[in-house]
Amino acid sequence: MRTHGTGRTARPRTWAVLAAAGALALTACGGGDGDGKKDSSASPDAGSTQSGPRVQLPSLAGEKLEVAAVWTGPEQENFTKVLKEFEKRTGATVTFVPAQDPIVTFLGTKVAGGQPPDVALLPQVGALVSAVTNKWAQPVGPEAQKQLDQNYSAGWKALGAVGGTQYGVYYKAANKSLVWYNAKAFKAAGVQPPTTWAQFLEAADTLSASGVPAVSVGGADGWTLTDWFENIYLSQAGPQKYDQLAKHEIKWTDDSVKQALTTLGQLFGRKDFLAGGQTGALATEFPKSVTQTFTGGDRPGAAMVFEGDFVAVNIAQTEAKVGTDALVFPFPAVGAKAPVVSGGDVAVALKPSKGAQALLTFLASADAAEIQAKLGGFVSPNRGVNPGAYPNAIQRDIAKNLLAAGDDFRFDMSDQAPASFGGTPGAGEWKDLQDFLANPADVAGAQAKLEADAAKAFGH
Repeated sequence: MRTHGTGRTARPRTWAVLAAAGALALTACGGGDGDGKKDSSASPDAGSTQSGPRVQLPSLAGEKLEVAAVWTGPEQENFTKVLKEFEKRTGATVTFVPAQDPIVTFLGTKVAGGQPPDVALLPQVGALVSAVTNKWAQPVGPEAQKQLDQNYSAGWKALGAVGGTQYGVYYKAANKSLVWYNAKAFKAAGVQPPTTWAQFLEAADTLSASGVPAVSVGGADGWTLTDWFENIYLSQAGPQKYDQLAKHEIKWTDDSVKQALTTLGQLFGRKDFLAGGQTGALATEFPKSVTQTFTGGDRPGAAMVFEGDFVAVNIAQTEAKVGTDALVFPFPAVGAKAPVVSGGDVAVALKPSKGAQALLTFLASADAAEIQAKLGGFVSPNRGVNPGAYPNAIQRDIAKNLLAAGDDFRFDMSDQAPASFGGTPGAGEWKDLQDFLANPADVAGAQAKLEADAAKAFGH
């Protein structure tokens, strides 16, 4: 999702495109009230969450644990509430340690200094592989494994395994193929949510002509640009090419990359489509890209912002309500099918302690996931989570479609790449796509930079 911390690629994953999620019934979901209350459109199984703990945890009175993650702001605050519940149930004291990007570099420093955190949340597949390769990670214990077997599909368990051994628990997932929009801006311009890329550009033209910039792009954070590229590439080039490019089995100078960048340039090349133009987009960090889309009343900073379900956390920092003011539609189809790109955060024990294993067990349980699900901006791959835990119809539908996918999904491409290419601020793919945003006409130049950086990172 943000960084990738391994010097070599993760093991190949060949997932099918999630067709069901392409048909997400999210557009104009007026049933969600977005204010943390259950809405009347809830399905019969969306009742209150089960009372009483469903997972037993050991007494850890007097034990102190540290948990590291790259989360900040409301995302960190919400996760801290999960840790508070763990403290309440076990008697342990848990400290959240903010990690810097790339997280594996951060953890390497901690390990070298003899002070690794007990548990780390890693935001990519390859970071887990790196932690195992460096002999930092501890295999999950029997109680955590029991929760995994009970609550997770084979695909999500496989993502947390290395060499046939289970090391990680995917606590948090993400559907990174969503476009969130300002309902008032769309209504004022007479625009309907698009389903194809051509319709998306047409809507952008109409919105911009109405006086509201069409799209807010968080270009200061390079990972958002990789997500733009990946969605276009998956839909246009198809899943087989996606897998090949993810493993650098084809070069970034391939014609399929040229086509995807050219398509992306149709948006990035229109200064009037972007909030603040290319210069403004490059100066906008992800949180602001969201909040400026849902502030300003009838004159918001933009009409749309693209990113995953976690956008809802940032919308909550405004007065806009998800389900009424803030609505969402699937990323438009560029090719035959709409894309679905997934991401996630995997919890890994870095110390062979009873407390670390107990926390993994808790994070693999529905009890933990439901706490954060209620707060919004969070989706769990845990099948035991009651749909009623999600605060509105939009969040519930996103979660249901993720679970309905089973093992059929594709993981974020940059999260599968070596850190120097797919996960380092100001370097590799992040920097190359920022340069492309600044000059979208230079497709060939962008391809050359991407290939040179990828070849170096992959050791080709």
